[in-house]
Amino acid sequence: MKTPDPFGYFNNAVQMAHIMVEAQSVIGMRMMGMAGLWSVPKGEDETMVAEKLQAMTRASADATALMLRGGTPDQITAAALKPYRQKTRANAKRLGKRGLKTS
Repeated sequence: MKTPDPFGYFNNAVQMAHIMVEAQSVIGMRMMGMAGLWSVPKGEDETMVAEKLQAMTRASADATALMLRGGTPDQITAAALKPYRQKTRANAKRLGKRGLKTS
């Protein structure tokens, strides 16, 4: 059995912290968009539902594949976190560029 990397666990904790902060900011921007205060693209409501299913499916498939190949727990966790981190990072960047509505 492979030995887990202790720094892998730390990196997973850092990635999870990024996910939490980015997700909270995206939720805030989307809520302000629903209130008409933040500029969000049309179809953002559908996007926020569809992307969760995509990320969950990808995370589950990647983690399962790595587990079946004999990955360590820290590697499996990293594989499961990666799709969520990609979505939260992309959403925070995309919505953050749009900004407050001025009119």
